[in-house]
Amino acid sequence: MRTSNRVRVGLLASFTALAAVASMGTATAAPATLNGSWAPFSRCPVDDPAMLAADGATDTAICVSSHSASGSIKLGNTEVPVGASDLQVGVVNHPGGTSTVVSPAGGALIADSAKVPGGLLGLMCPNDVPVISGICNTLTDVSLNRVTATIESVNTPTGFQLVAGTTTGKPILTLPVRIHLQNPILGDKCYIGSSSDPILLKPQNATQPAISSEKFAGDGTPDTAGQMNRLNLLGATQTDTTYAVPGTNGCGLLGALNWAVNLKTGLPSASGNNNVTLDGAQTYVATMNKPRDQAPDAGKLLAQYWHSAVR
Repeated sequence: MRTSNRVRVGLLASFTALAAVASMGTATAAPATLNGSWAPFSRCPVDDPAMLAADGATDTAICVSSHSASGSIKLGNTEVPVGASDLQVGVVNHPGGTSTVVSPAGGALIADSAKVPGGLLGLMCPNDVPVISGICNTLTDVSLNRVTATIESVNTPTGFQLVAGTTTGKPILTLPVRIHLQNPILGDKCYIGSSSDPILLKPQNATQPAISSEKFAGDGTPDTAGQMNRLNLLGATQTDTTYAVPGTNGCGLLGALNWAVNLKTGLPSASGNNNVTLDGAQTYVATMNKPRDQAPDAGKLLAQYWHSAVR
């Protein structure tokens, strides 16, 4: 039976009304503007208790920053552009090669939104189910069809390996994320993945980065005899093909469109069917030159240096 125009309009009104309900987001601290060699570490969580407690003798605190201007991510049957992304974490290195990763306020990863090619027509249409085909027939308005996708952090990264960042083919860390799909009909709570069932990205260098280092004073000023050191790992293409992708959640009124998006995009999608590429990654690591000389207050001194560089 064909869905009447009245039913189609009613469905569209319901989904659009849902999208109009605003939700409170998690507040994120504004990145600091830092002087000189500290500049890439605008969100390093130097004031986190775990970072402050690093004594410098057994536990050493460092700041890590990685920026990519663009890329792409394939989820099942759908490939989505990736906007500029900024990954920042603190890391406390322990004896025996283990480490604890510390996320800044607002999450480890901040990424720009990107338009999904084909929009909602590409995600759900064509579809021979009357309810969905009824919605598809209303998508003549560009704003209704437009879908943006944003990669968001969930939970805290794990398994950071500094040596992996200097070479190729080894996972640098495990980064749990979800993909936020935004569209008036999908609503504001449509996600691929969740905090309880995230996409676990394990980026690794596909190409060798250019490696260099520089010393600087605590306030970020270049200084060949400075207390701080910055390792620069520049220009690598980073990839991952190992992650699985769960299905969508929260798409449409009470999740009514989850199945339609899953069906068209081929979700859930097992490991080996997905891939991510981050272009020209610029990765930096800030460490104290002689943390043992500052024991047991090396972590506190690192925070003091970072704050002295804030403009």
